[in-house]
Amino acid sequence: MHSLKITVLVPAAGSGTRMAKAAGGTKKQFLLLDGRPILAHTLSRFEEVPEVCEIIPIVPPEDMEGCLENCVELQGLKKVKRIAPGGAQRQDSVYNGLKAVDPDTAYVLVHDGVRPFITRELIQVLIGSLEGVDGAILAVPAKDTLKEVTKDHMVKRTLDRASCYQVQTPQAFKYKSLLSAFEKAYADGYYGTDESSLVERNGGRVRVVEGSYANIKITTPEDMAMAEALLRAGRS
Repeated sequence: MHSLKITVLVPAAGSGTRMAKAAGGTKKQFLLLDGRPILAHTLSRFEEVPEVCEIIPIVPPEDMEGCLENCVELQGLKKVKRIAPGGAQRQDSVYNGLKAVDPDTAYVLVHDGVRPFITRELIQVLIGSLEGVDGAILAVPAKDTLKEVTKDHMVKRTLDRASCYQVQTPQAFKYKSLLSAFEKAYADGYYGTDESSLVERNGGRVRVVEGSYANIKITTPEDMAMAEALLRAGRS
């Protein structure tokens, strides 16, 4: 496994309007958590994984210089060799990152820049789960009852919770499978909700690996409070 080149794309190009408003204009990925930008926490998690060869953060074009200084250089990160510019939507941002990946890369992982609690152990399990499939994704069993609803918010049916999982990141893929899925999606004018949906749509086989409920995505002020609580509890 160590002989394979593994690159991690970390999309962090969202504007996070609600969070930024609450934080005086600072984008959520650059908010300080325990004195460090959230994105820096996230990047550091992958820096510590021996299997990872390169990390490519993807941030708004106007933030690339600041990201390099505050989230990479000041943190002493060595695996971040380049930063890619974000696009109009998440899919565009990830594609910009994917185009910066060396063609000899075997596996590509995609991880939300505002999920700073991913663990080395889960990353390694996910990488190890790629054998014989096109992709592997982290997900946790749904805790609540799930309803499928109509556009006017009427209940259409109750879903079987036992067969439903809430998807997290990282999502890991064979590089060629992911690139092919993106090219097919753009050729068809299709936008998916995550990278796995593009690979699935392109006929790829994707394995689910059980994640952690502590692997939260920080998108609201309430999430920030939870993140601080996780740090205090030593769950980081």
